[in-house]
Amino acid sequence: AEIEAAVMKESEMKKANYKDLAVPWVRRIVFLGIGIAVVQQITGVNSIMYYGTEILKNAGFETKAALIGNIANGVISVLATFVGIWLLGKVGRRPMLLTGLIGTTSALLLIGIFSNVLQGSAALPYVVLALTVTFLAFQQGAISPVTWLMLSEIFPLRVRGLGMGVTVFCLWIVNFFVGFSFPILLDAIGLSSTFYIFVGLGLLSIAFVKKFLPETKGLTLEQLEHNFRNYKSEKATSDAGAKISG
Repeated sequence: AEIEAAVMKESEMKKANYKDLAVPWVRRIVFLGIGIAVVQQITGVNSIMYYGTEILKNAGFETKAALIGNIANGVISVLATFVGIWLLGKVGRRPMLLTGLIGTTSALLLIGIFSNVLQGSAALPYVVLALTVTFLAFQQGAISPVTWLMLSEIFPLRVRGLGMGVTVFCLWIVNFFVGFSFPILLDAIGLSSTFYIFVGLGLLSIAFVKKFLPETKGLTLEQLEHNFRNYKSEKATSDAGAKISG
C-alpha cells in the first residue's frame, strides 16, 4: 500500500527542471550533493584502483610481483564494502565520512613520507602496498558507501532525478580528471609529490564535510526536506540564541 501511494504521489508530481536551481534551498542541496561527489573522487581512490600496479612498480616491485600485490587492493575493497554496509546501520553519516577521510589522508601522507625516507630500500614496496591496502579499507569501508547513500538521501522526491543526474555527472567528470592526470603527475613529479597533492585535497575535503554536511541518519525524506527548506531561519534562530546566551 505504501509503494502504491508513493507511485501515485510521484505520478502527480511536477517534474523538476534546471529552473529549480534558482530556488535557494534546492541549490544548497545540489551544492552539497556535488560536494559529496567531488570529495569521494579527490581522495585519489581511482588513481589507486586504476594504477595500483604502476604505483607498486614505481615503489620497487617487479612487474609480476606488482600484479600479484595489486590483487590485495581488490580483495580489501570487496571486504571493506561489507564492513561499510554493516556500519551504515550503526554509525552516523558525518562521523563515518570524517573517519574515512582522516584515514585515507593519513595513509596518503605516509606513502609520501616513506617514498622519500625509504627510497631505494627493499622495504619500500611492501610499505606502500600495506598503506594502499589501508587507504582502500577506509575508502571502501566508509567514504564510498556514505557517498552513494547520502546522495540518495538528501534529494526530495521531486528533484531527485535532477539532483542525482547533476551530482553523479560531476562525480564522473572529476573521476576523469583524476584518472587522466595521475600518470602525468607520477611521471612529472614522482610518487611522493603526487600523493602530497592528494593529501592537500583530503584536508580540504575534511574541512568541507565538517563545515557544510548535515547528518541524515534517522531522518525521513520529509524531515530532511523540511530541514533544508528552513535552514536559514533555523540557523538565524540558533545564532541569535548563541548571542543572547553569550
